[in-house]
Amino acid sequence: MRRIAAARLRHWGLQSLTDDVMLIVSELLTNALLHSGTSEIRLRLTVEEGFLRIAVSDGMPAGIAPGPADEKAESGRGLILVAALAQGHGGTFGTSSGGATAWCTLAVPPQEAS
Repeated sequence: MRRIAAARLRHWGLQSLTDDVMLIVSELLTNALLHSGTSEIRLRLTVEEGFLRIAVSDGMPAGIAPGPADEKAESGRGLILVAALAQGHGGTFGTSSGGATAWCTLAVPPQEAS
């Protein structure tokens, strides 16, 4: 899925976002795989109104939100990282469908907006 996302970014001329998008996609997919208990997970990338939207759906409504992680924990920081990256790019992070979809938006850099 990461390769598909990278190809889509190249197609849209958004290569400057590739590194951060690859990290976001990895974190959202990993979160869905680890916590949903389902084998059907969908990744959706769209560009609308100057924002790239990344959404991962697993179809399993559950409360997901960035939360504090113990400093010795080996996991638990992924959604915090996604929210920080989204905010750093002028976007937002959230969930919908009762937690079945985790998404974030990143502002398209002005020189790349079409």
